[in-house]
Amino acid sequence: MRVGYIQSVTAQTQALPWLEPGQDFPPIGESWGTDSPAPGLLAAGGALDSTTLRSAYRQGIFPWFGKDEPLLWWSPDPRMVLEISNFKLHSSLQKTIRKFCTLPECEIRFDTSFEQVIRACANSPRHGQKGSWIVPEMIIAYCSMHHAGYAHSVETWIKGELAGGLYCVALGKSVFGESMFSNSTDASKIALAALVAFCRAHGIVQIDCQQNTQHLASLGAKPMPRQQFLNQMQTSLEQVPPVWSFDMAYWESLFN
Repeated sequence: MRVGYIQSVTAQTQALPWLEPGQDFPPIGESWGTDSPAPGLLAAGGALDSTTLRSAYRQGIFPWFGKDEPLLWWSPDPRMVLEISNFKLHSSLQKTIRKFCTLPECEIRFDTSFEQVIRACANSPRHGQKGSWIVPEMIIAYCSMHHAGYAHSVETWIKGELAGGLYCVALGKSVFGESMFSNSTDASKIALAALVAFCRAHGIVQIDCQQNTQHLASLGAKPMPRQQFLNQMQTSLEQVPPVWSFDMAYWESLFN
């Protein structure tokens, strides 16, 4: 999920392809390299609607921009990816989840409060980051994706309150993590573990995390060459999507 800061690139957008709404994206090989001020930056402009977003994700492209910045599109190489088989369930988190499973006031829900989740992610403070990249336009766009069935929320509920969660984009069996939040200790980690358990149950092999962070690395995510990521993504895109609902039996795949 994207955590960190957005470099100020507004002054350099003249060197970027500027897209009109509905215009095709440039080839991802034209994204800025690792020696540039903004590695992975591909284009600016275009539209932030469900059709454009689906087209972008299917090509390994995602939007990321801050307040008062133009709409920016990215495709970094390498890509931070959590391969489901590499998920690290540390003993302390496993203990927390086992206890969570025994308490009737604790539950995992999918897609019951998507807008609440994305707004909570937008309002969550991030270490070393001023403001949020989940600007109002992003909230509107991803809520539209959710209503169309292409974006989902994984929610950790405790005593009838939304304690934490995450949201993601899903096309076929390709899953693209976006952001998470926590109002209670380990609530976002429980949500991610639930997503991993769901993925294992449905043959989903990887979760795109997009940006490299220490937190994601601690849970098993690793940088992956973009082409390798794209190859697996293309295979998964063509597979029949699962029904997005959570069964408590899914937890067992993490404990075995």
